[in-house]
Amino acid sequence: MHVKPVRQDYIASLDLLRLAAALAVVIFHYFFRGAASGGALAEAYSLAAPFALYGYLGVNLFFLISGFVIAWSAEGRNWEQFAMARFVRLYPGFLACMTITFIVILSVGEPLFSTSFAQYAANLSMFAPAFGQSFMDGVYWSIVLELVFYGWVTLALFTGIFQKRKLELIFIWLAISALNEFFVGSRAIRLLFITEFGPFFAAGVLVHHIHAHGRSLPALLLLAASFLLSCSTISVTRDWMLNEYGIAVSQPHLVIANFAMHAMLIGGVLLRSRIGPSGLTLALGGLTYPLYLLHQNIGYLAINAAAPLVGKWTAALGCVALMLFASWAIWRYFERPAQRMVKSWLGRAVEAALARFRRVTDAQPAE
Repeated sequence: MHVKPVRQDYIASLDLLRLAAALAVVIFHYFFRGAASGGALAEAYSLAAPFALYGYLGVNLFFLISGFVIAWSAEGRNWEQFAMARFVRLYPGFLACMTITFIVILSVGEPLFSTSFAQYAANLSMFAPAFGQSFMDGVYWSIVLELVFYGWVTLALFTGIFQKRKLELIFIWLAISALNEFFVGSRAIRLLFITEFGPFFAAGVLVHHIHAHGRSLPALLLLAASFLLSCSTISVTRDWMLNEYGIAVSQPHLVIANFAMHAMLIGGVLLRSRIGPSGLTLALGGLTYPLYLLHQNIGYLAINAAAPLVGKWTAALGCVALMLFASWAIWRYFERPAQRMVKSWLGRAVEAALARFRRVTDAQPAE
C-alpha cells in the first residue's frame, strides 16, 4: 500500500541530539583522552575518566544522525542541489574553525603542538593526509568519512539509484561492510565504503525512510540488520581504545550504549512534535559543528594555561563554557552569513555554467 510521505519539517529534537553527541566528544577529550594520550593535558581527571571514556561514542551517534539528515536533505533534490547544499553546509564553518586553530597553534601551541603553512594549505582541502600532512586537529578524521558518505549519496542521486533502489543499495552496502569487517579486513575498503561506520549511517538513512515513507518489512529488516552489524563493528574502536590507552571497554556496555543511541535517534524523530523549533534550538544545533571542530587542541592549550591559576576542574568546565560561546559566535556571526554568500555565489555560477552549456549544445548542427 502506498503511504503518502510526511511533510519534511525541521526537527528541533535532532539539533539537541547533535549537541549531546558533540558534548560527549568534548567530555571524552577533556576528561579522559587529554591526560591519557601523550600528556596533552598536564593533569588527569581520575574521578570523571571512567565515565568520560565512553564519550567517543558521540561520533557514532553523529553518524547515525547524519544518515537521517543526509537522506532528508537528498529527498526531492537532484545531485547538483544536494552537492551544493552539502558544500555550503560544511565548508565555511570548517574554514573558519581550521583557520582559528591554525592561528592559535602557530601563536601559542609550542611545545605541545606545532604547525606550518604547508599543513594549513593541505587542510584547506579537508583531505590533508592525501597531501602528506596531518589534520590541523585530530577530530577532522570523522569529517572525511562524512565526505565519503556524501560522495556516495551524490553518485546515487546522479544515477537515480537513491530515488528508485535505496533499500537495495543499503543491502549491498551492509553486505560489503560485513564481508570486509568479518573476513577481508582491507583498510582501503574500510575507507572507500566506510565499512566500520557504514551500519550507523545506513541505520540513519533507514530511520528517515521509515519516517518519510512508512513502515515496510524490507526497511525494518534492514534496520535490524544494520543495528546488529553495528553492534559488532563498534568493537573495532574498542580494540583501538585497548591499543591506545590500555583500557578494554566492556562489550556488553558497548551494545547497551549502541541500543541507547539508536533509541535516541528514533525517539528524537517520534518526539518531534513535543519539542518545537525555536531560535534557541536552532542556535544549539548551529553551534554543534563549530564546537566539534574547534574544541580539542585549543581546549588542551586553554586548560593547561588556566589550571595552575584556577584549578583543573574550573579550568576544564570553564573551557567547555568558553567553547560553547565561541562556537555560537562563529555560527552566528560568520558561518550563517558565509553560507548565504557562498550559496548565492554558487547558485549564480551553476546557472551561468548551465547557460553556457545550453548555448554550446544549441549551436551544434543537427545530424
